[in-house]
Amino acid sequence: MTTAREVAHIPDGVTKEAFLAALARFEAIVGAHNVLTGEERLTPYYKTMMPADDTDYATSAVLQPTSTEQVQAIVKVCNEFGVPVWPTSTGRNFGYGTYAQGNAKGHRHQVVIDFRHMNRILEVDAELGTALLEPGVTYQQLVDYLEANDIPLWVSCPAPSAIASPVGNTLDRGVGYTPYGEHFMMQCGMEVVLANGDVLRTAMGGVEGSNSWQVFKWGFGPYLDGIFTQSNFGIVTKMGLWLMPKPPAYKPFYIRFPDDEDITAIVDMMRPLRMANIIPNAVVFAHALWEAPAVIPRSKYYDGKGAMPKDAIERMKTEEGFGAWNVYAALYGTPEQVEVNWKIVTDAVKRLGKGEIFTEAELGGKEPFNYRAALMRGGMNLQEFGLYRWRGGGGSMWFAPVTVAKGSETLTQTKLATEILNKWGFDYCGEYIVGMRDMHHVIDLLFDKTDEEDTKNAHACMSELIEEFRKRGYAVYRTNNAFMDQVADCYGPVQRRINQTLKRALDPNGIIAPGKSGIGA
Repeated sequence: MTTAREVAHIPDGVTKEAFLAALARFEAIVGAHNVLTGEERLTPYYKTMMPADDTDYATSAVLQPTSTEQVQAIVKVCNEFGVPVWPTSTGRNFGYGTYAQGNAKGHRHQVVIDFRHMNRILEVDAELGTALLEPGVTYQQLVDYLEANDIPLWVSCPAPSAIASPVGNTLDRGVGYTPYGEHFMMQCGMEVVLANGDVLRTAMGGVEGSNSWQVFKWGFGPYLDGIFTQSNFGIVTKMGLWLMPKPPAYKPFYIRFPDDEDITAIVDMMRPLRMANIIPNAVVFAHALWEAPAVIPRSKYYDGKGAMPKDAIERMKTEEGFGAWNVYAALYGTPEQVEVNWKIVTDAVKRLGKGEIFTEAELGGKEPFNYRAALMRGGMNLQEFGLYRWRGGGGSMWFAPVTVAKGSETLTQTKLATEILNKWGFDYCGEYIVGMRDMHHVIDLLFDKTDEEDTKNAHACMSELIEEFRKRGYAVYRTNNAFMDQVADCYGPVQRRINQTLKRALDPNGIIAPGKSGIGA
């Protein structure tokens, strides 16, 4: 019986009696074995990498539905008993919060919906290059499906990626490294369970008998898919994606630059090539301290407290062969197209007068080139987990401000970030990812969560990064649960009011992920 369950936490604002009654109803919907409670069964869902007490973000229960109909029934029970639910796809978004649910304004201990059992690949159209997926599908699962069925399509994935979800990553507006790397741009059609239990199929999905749900994004009237990304307005149970046709030729390459100041010239050289689609994928500029964790431990060159000294970084670069900046990109198309574009790229590097360029023929099999080459064709790997070994202690937060793709911006951002990180005793482990006209500046703030002082400093450092970058007109495009309110404030009161208006209209009882992206109940 549910009343005999061990219940360690009760959602804020819900009585124990109401919660136990809701659990009994959840059991009737998904089966008792798919309702998890008690410390022992919930321990895997408690762990976070944020600088916060994990118990503050601990879930009260986990539900594992197997169908859209079960999700509909779950939200109806939640409305009846006032129980908040926090949906997750696979819960592998480590630097942005993992399974942790919101802790905003009295909304602790929400019930997590874990979609691991809704992991069906519903359809892949090999001719049109489309897929329809449930949220529990992983990148590795999708790649394995394509390979097993000899379908010549590539999947764009983040890094590390194999255990993450294409649906979850796209809903958080994540990015990848192939020409299809702007993942939300390559999304087409959603099925969404609304807070009242209704099921919305966006765009062409609303037309009975339509065969164009995964090919035409817009439909008729307002475009709605976007409001269900980084929000708490509904629960996505199906999503369509566009997949990239496998090209006849693929040429990954690497350019090594020796000096920190080179970043300005590198960006200004690569931007025209990216905008003209000579280089069709996102170009990565990885700093030496981002490169190193993939292949070596930090202790090899520095084992002291605080940020890694400049002389140790320079020695590491020299002995390991890292550039200050390490550029990764690729060419795709027919052999003839690749040959023409390769000449354009190499001529641009020659005109710059700095930088050594290498191809797969010269570096194939060597790390970290090997894992970068795999990423740019949608290859699965966990190489980037090396970042978490760099300092040890299990603490990590992604700080990812966005700016324009101009070299002048990089010096400003890199200097500011390094000063703040070093002030609090942390390394600048960063990279720039250049899209068509924007740059995602991705920094992993790595700290020792087992050390109380380090954890306190990491929280203060993250808060200062957000605030100081905001003062200069920069804001992050994603963040972990502990900083969602602060980041939402960066975007101004009007955006917050509009989001709140939509929330109250679509979810008047505030039962879906209150606090997500700074949007309360």
